[in-house]
Amino acid sequence: MPDDRSAIRLEAIVKEYAGGVRAVDGVALDVPEGAFVVLLGPSGCGKTTLLKSVNRLLEPTSGRIFIDGEDALAADPVLLRRRIGYVIQQVGLFGHMTVAENVSVVPELLRWPKRDIAARIDELLALVHLEPSQYRQRYPAQLSGGQQQRVGLARALAADPKILLMDEPFGAIDAIERTHLQDEMAALHARLRKTILFVTHDVDEALRLADRIVVMRDGKVEQDAAPLDVMTHPSTRFVSDLLDTGDVVRRFGVMKVAAAMSAADGVIDAQAPSIGGEQTMREALSLLLSGTAESLVVRAGDGAAVGRLSLADIRRAARPAA
Repeated sequence: MPDDRSAIRLEAIVKEYAGGVRAVDGVALDVPEGAFVVLLGPSGCGKTTLLKSVNRLLEPTSGRIFIDGEDALAADPVLLRRRIGYVIQQVGLFGHMTVAENVSVVPELLRWPKRDIAARIDELLALVHLEPSQYRQRYPAQLSGGQQQRVGLARALAADPKILLMDEPFGAIDAIERTHLQDEMAALHARLRKTILFVTHDVDEALRLADRIVVMRDGKVEQDAAPLDVMTHPSTRFVSDLLDTGDVVRRFGVMKVAAAMSAADGVIDAQAPSIGGEQTMREALSLLLSGTAESLVVRAGDGAAVGRLSLADIRRAARPAA
């Protein structure tokens, strides 16, 4: 039986096409409630096929799927999809409908009261940083790519689903806007704690967003672990090459300062630059290199000094794991 704490549980999922070609080959995956799990891999590895199996846009050839402990393959697929938010790269907004009408599609299908729908539209547009009074009556063609993607996210959240499926949602957006959307996505997850299954082929995006990374190759899972574990202990040469785990700066992007700091000793200089223990080593390195200080004071959330981080500490942290 599935774990009651799992929002999504996949058991031995196979998706086979004509000629015996397996796009997904026996994948098992357990996504805890509130987790941000990224499916990472090159084009054709099966990650999008696996994602679409969750809401049954693609029916698996064999295997079992559980959503919140319920057998998804026994459910009405239309009703199942209304419970699961879905965001894709192409956005898929209805061009003849206003932003407000696009966001209200699922609540309308669920027959929410008009007043509740109107309030939800304004709430969600504000949440994705689109001023309701300015954007409610605009059409998709009047929006930038990034704004369209924000509307797509608002639409996926409209009925307050517990689960979001996101298929390369920022892939067609310019680099600056993409970074902004990644930051906003991370902040939204921290605030809403939705369960998110997110597909990307962008390694830095995966490392930036994921609680767990599931690396796929040829329809199978190569490794399923926390970002730092994948970077420091890749399970195969393929994983190591895909993530370029020898790139120290990339590894520092997922390593916390608290994991590399030295003990605080002596009197702490109140004027010394400081950094939070939960910030990344990449941020610490940038701070040190941009100034003249030889070390940083590491502070806890309450501001108390809990350690020091020097260039020597950073060098030690950069050494490959044994």
